[in-house]
Amino acid sequence: MSGTPGTVSRYTAPARANHWVTAISLVLLALSGMSLFHPSLFFLTNLFGGGASTRAIHPWIGVVLVVSFAGLFFRFVRLNLPNADDSAWMRALPAVLKGDEERVPEIGKYNAGQKLVFWGMALLILVLVISGLLIWDQYFAQYSRVETKRYAALIHAIGAVVVILILIAHVYAAIWVRGTISAMTTGSVTAGWAWRHHRKWLREEAAKEGRAGKA
Repeated sequence: MSGTPGTVSRYTAPARANHWVTAISLVLLALSGMSLFHPSLFFLTNLFGGGASTRAIHPWIGVVLVVSFAGLFFRFVRLNLPNADDSAWMRALPAVLKGDEERVPEIGKYNAGQKLVFWGMALLILVLVISGLLIWDQYFAQYSRVETKRYAALIHAIGAVVVILILIAHVYAAIWVRGTISAMTTGSVTAGWAWRHHRKWLREEAAKEGRAGKA
């Protein structure tokens, strides 16, 4: 296993950069979107230079998000495909919430909860892209009718609310499971963390290193 003694490499530098661009884009979109959603939140436009500039910047941040998340999707999609471990992990969810790791089945790099976040974000970002293009009148006004734009605006708002909720849950889980955030800042986790939370993945990494050492 690469890294300093007692640690396991979990994310490469490009993967971490890709993740943080996506995360920052999501936060900026949430803030700018909320500022345009309701008059009581209009003060948030001050973060982006006022109402007009917020309206102009918001969809372009969305473009950055789409490109960045596409990178994450193709980078991690294979590791997030459902398998038999996921249903076993979900059945052991009460033990997960209690922190009773000994009653939780061994899992690979991602558990079922992380996979749900991945696929939920993938689906919702697709919904936001399609609905967002339909209401981006500066460039696409002629491609949809007023009635279509109204439905698209409603779907866009609902999708954004669900994305924000998923993002909050994702951040909370990362803080709750101590040692998780350092994986996306330093790229490594302790061997103890890997053994406790992703034991099957740790075994796989050890086997890879063993094969590499024999080569």
